[in-house]
Amino acid sequence: MTSVTFFRKDGLFVAVEAIGHTGYAEEGEDIVCASVSSIIQTAVLGLMQAAGINVDYEVDEKTPKLSAKLPTTITEQEKHDADLILKTAYLGVSDLYQEYSDFIKLEVK
Repeated sequence: MTSVTFFRKDGLFVAVEAIGHTGYAEEGEDIVCASVSSIIQTAVLGLMQAAGINVDYEVDEKTPKLSAKLPTTITEQEKHDADLILKTAYLGVSDLYQEYSDFIKLEVK
């Protein structure tokens, strides 16, 4: 199972973390795991390249773990932009969760 956690602070999304394989299919064939990874990686690209925010991004293929956290010193506009991007990622993972809840654990903290 993949555990996906989105973190909020003061009502805004500030981080995301995904840990584990979904177990939907064998590694390399797992469309659910690939979908979760793609959503989160696209959000990180949006944060870094579209919004210009230097996020703390970590990929650990052994665990496996994928995480991204906003820096604490960003402008109000960057907070707004980051919230929209991470909220969109949340909506994407949430949509997957509705169909594949046996393979994804989703929470917001």
